[in-house]
Amino acid sequence: MREGVLYIPSFFAGDMKEEIKNWKVLASEYIATEPWFTVRKEKVELPNGSIIPSYYVMEYPAWINVIAITKEGKMVMERQYRHGLGQVNYELCAGVVDAADATPMDAAKRELLEETGYGNGEWQQWMKICVNPGTHNNLTYCFLATGVEPVEERHLEPTEDIAVELLSQEEVKFLLENDQIMQGLHVAPLWKYFALIDKKEI
Repeated sequence: MREGVLYIPSFFAGDMKEEIKNWKVLASEYIATEPWFTVRKEKVELPNGSIIPSYYVMEYPAWINVIAITKEGKMVMERQYRHGLGQVNYELCAGVVDAADATPMDAAKRELLEETGYGNGEWQQWMKICVNPGTHNNLTYCFLATGVEPVEERHLEPTEDIAVELLSQEEVKFLLENDQIMQGLHVAPLWKYFALIDKKEI
């Protein structure tokens, strides 16, 4: 499937009769270009002629996250403080696709090794999502890595304070059911995983 092309399953196609067109950009300017806060302001025209004089889009590089499962069936989870909410919560290993990463999967393998010390195993791209298509221009690539094992010591950055815990799948599902995993980009691939496990499709 090509980027930007909407795939319509055959059982939906018959109901999608109304054409949805892109907005027209009439003017665009950057109002912030910080490393983690790049924002552009645009004046846009909708297909019906309506004008939105100030529409803000946040630009970020591609992100990754990893559902990592050990050979023993444990899930490699992280626990860290997030200043936006001011809370410590469980998360998946996650990070940014750097310019030096050849692919999002390379970035995911690098991040898992750096943050947890785990590697190897069998890898597959699990899903591709966006935190908010209305305001963000980047995608998050989610991966499933099974059979991972400890490979080396962790290599955390000075700004990272991460605890790594091996949890059972039942424990992770309990966290999901009780709103203990707050990062939506991590909740989505985890729920997909458990949904397919319950249906015995993986």
